[in-house]
Amino acid sequence: MSLTERLTNDMKQAMKDKDKVRLSVIRMIRTAMKNLEINEQRELSDEDVINVMNRELKQRRDSLQAFEAGGRQDLVEEATAEIQVLMDYLPQQLTEDEIRAIVQETIAATGAASKADMGKLMGALMPKVKGRADGKLVNQVVTQELQ
Repeated sequence: MSLTERLTNDMKQAMKDKDKVRLSVIRMIRTAMKNLEINEQRELSDEDVINVMNRELKQRRDSLQAFEAGGRQDLVEEATAEIQVLMDYLPQQLTEDEIRAIVQETIAATGAASKADMGKLMGALMPKVKGRADGKLVNQVVTQELQ
């Protein structure tokens, strides 16, 4: 079953269960997917759908930080629930230790030795962790390893 079909089935189930949070998140994902399909004028692959979800997840995490800084606990809870629904559809996320191992392996392969090589390292590293790790965390680990 493709990810698009799974989203459609889960949307129907969320309607039956009256799960408003899951339903709104799935509708938001499907809307973003439809917009991308229209812009690209092609049917989306599962990888494209994952990219859409990652973009939406990043937006929710940024909003979460803003809500926490603003002391809006009601919006923090809502954003946290939306993030959890999005995480259910994404591939298993890498732990910091797994990211660190991949970074060290990529450093050895590229010969990166200092922060000046960070662009080259990130270019080789990001395809390996795409969709499975938060870019901020990857950047943080790379910075630590190059010091």
